[in-house]
Amino acid sequence: MLSFSYTKSRSSRFLPFHFPPFLPSFFHSVSLPLPLNPPKSSHLRLLHLPLRIRSIDAAQPYDYESQLKSRHLKSQSLKIAIIGFGNFGQFLAKTLSRQGHTLLTYSRTNYSDVAKKLGVTFYSNPHDLCESHPEVLILCTSILSTEKVLKSFPFQRLKRSTLFVDVLSVKEFAKNILLKYLPAEFDILCTHPMFGPESGKTSWLGLPFVYDKVRIGNEEERMNRYAAGSQFVTHTMGRVLEKFGLESSPINTKGYETLLDLVENTAGDSFELYYGLFMYNQNAMEQLERLDMAFEAIKRNCLGSCIKFIGGSCLGLQMD
Repeated sequence: MLSFSYTKSRSSRFLPFHFPPFLPSFFHSVSLPLPLNPPKSSHLRLLHLPLRIRSIDAAQPYDYESQLKSRHLKSQSLKIAIIGFGNFGQFLAKTLSRQGHTLLTYSRTNYSDVAKKLGVTFYSNPHDLCESHPEVLILCTSILSTEKVLKSFPFQRLKRSTLFVDVLSVKEFAKNILLKYLPAEFDILCTHPMFGPESGKTSWLGLPFVYDKVRIGNEEERMNRYAAGSQFVTHTMGRVLEKFGLESSPINTKGYETLLDLVENTAGDSFELYYGLFMYNQNAMEQLERLDMAFEAIKRNCLGSCIKFIGGSCLGLQMD
């Protein structure tokens, strides 16, 4: 917060007050006449009257910077279910919830009060939990009850490719039993956190964590994603720059030369080749949508910041 003030003086002249130069330029056109010696009326009897600027960066409806930041944080969060809400399950829920993830919990014992205190959701029925479609499911059951839980678990209500994570101490047993009962569409990650509620109550940083990627995705699907993320995006950007009309100039930088090479190497190929990359890769449409969202986000961020700092008069542009 910035604060400006005047104090008592022998002179009764008015001194023009100007905002300091580090404030945005549109403040500089404003000057306030501040009396060096204010009249001693009932309304102006203060000998020290501070002028306070409460905020010079208040969030506005067009503040796309904060909106994009919030959207980014949400995109990084996961919906995580914990099966078995005993001491270790509560320990995991507390930490993961603090990291911004959405936590769903289930246990045969009623821990609804504990869940409420931790700010997580508790289900007394596994079917209801699965209907919420968690992306990650952590098994925190005891070793003796794990097989019984898996036998009766409603896998059919979960999304395919749900990641199952176990935290049992005996890895060989956990690996075999998960491979036995879980459908092939589910991913499996066997883990052994070498810490617990006491040793990890303040932070997990630097604590040992053992894991085994038993079954993570489909190799063919993973290769398609790699192709969509590299070859297809590369060809798409090359063709976009060709349509943009990118041309060489006498002052090309190294980065600009790289873009020119990209256009030459991609736009020179036939459209049938590019169309084949699009048509026969199921991840290509997702990549196009992400590119479109990225361009739109950059555009809105620039225009929003322009309006934010120059009061809506930047180049005559207006945001809806």
